[in-house]
Amino acid sequence: MQLAGSTIFVTGGAGFIGSAVIRHLLGNTGARVVNIDKLTYAANLNSIPGANQSPDYSFERADICNGPALRSLFEKYQPDGVMNLAAESHVDRSIDGPGDFIQTNVVGTFTLLQECLGYWRRLAAGRRDQFRFLHVSTDEVFGSLGANGRFTEQSPYAPNSPYSASKAASDHLVRAWQETYGLPTLLTNCSNNYGPYHFPEKLIPHIIIKALSGEPLPVYGDGQNVRDWLYVDDHARALALIIERGQTGQTYNIGGGNELTNLRVVEQICDLLDGIAPARSGSRRQLISFVKDRPGHDKRYAIDASKLERELGWRPEETFRSGLEKTVQWYIDQEPWWRSILDRGYVAKRVGLSV
Repeated sequence: MQLAGSTIFVTGGAGFIGSAVIRHLLGNTGARVVNIDKLTYAANLNSIPGANQSPDYSFERADICNGPALRSLFEKYQPDGVMNLAAESHVDRSIDGPGDFIQTNVVGTFTLLQECLGYWRRLAAGRRDQFRFLHVSTDEVFGSLGANGRFTEQSPYAPNSPYSASKAASDHLVRAWQETYGLPTLLTNCSNNYGPYHFPEKLIPHIIIKALSGEPLPVYGDGQNVRDWLYVDDHARALALIIERGQTGQTYNIGGGNELTNLRVVEQICDLLDGIAPARSGSRRQLISFVKDRPGHDKRYAIDASKLERELGWRPEETFRSGLEKTVQWYIDQEPWWRSILDRGYVAKRVGLSV
């Protein structure tokens, strides 16, 4: 499909990755975007600055679990494609309250697939041939790696948390709707994202904000869990490329090729902040505090993105160092964005320890 002139639904478009996708679509593709989001605690429409002034942007507050609401939006906007990024995504919260994750990630995906299928079947043949449904998922569905190897598109699913299990279930639903009903779907599994506009409960913004305040910097366990980090704008470019040029029925892994231990990530944040905004108390590394590990904490993730690179020509533009520099500077410059989240009641307290 051609993005220019197309109408694209982005579910979860007020979230971290969804908002990056919308910023990219509006700024670089010529697509018309309908942002569908129910505005949960982690949503923030301020993450899409200037969108309301764009004639190519519309916002609809709706829950993907609400079939009639989705049906009316399909009829109203007549989209050419759907990018599904609506999800509960914080692993620690899934440990304490798995029900919300099952509802949004499983029931919501099912409901969206059903409404999408009904709409797609009613399209004229030419538009039906061009339509695409892109489901955005995570590398966590594959479980935990040992010291060697990387996840490929053929890796078996072995989710270990309620969050990853709910995303695995949604992936299976998407594949089933392609195989059983012929709905033209694409599926992506990405590594850990980071960058501007990231909600403060996630590791990198959490550490930046606490370090700026001179508070202890919590690191789970021994800090040796390894993640592959992907700059969010690189991810957004990949998703736009996949919905435009990817082969329906296929899965594409998206990774940044940046494997680091959690401890090393925290240390790099400390060093960057010490260089940009030195603290009177000295190095921020002294604030690092090791805390009780997360139950079922996967040891290592690593993505093999060679299929995406080979077939569609995508490459990440940011190294972890360059992306982290941009991210740290953004949180320093854009304090009003994250300060408003704290002011409206978000408290960065530890969750996910109940078993």
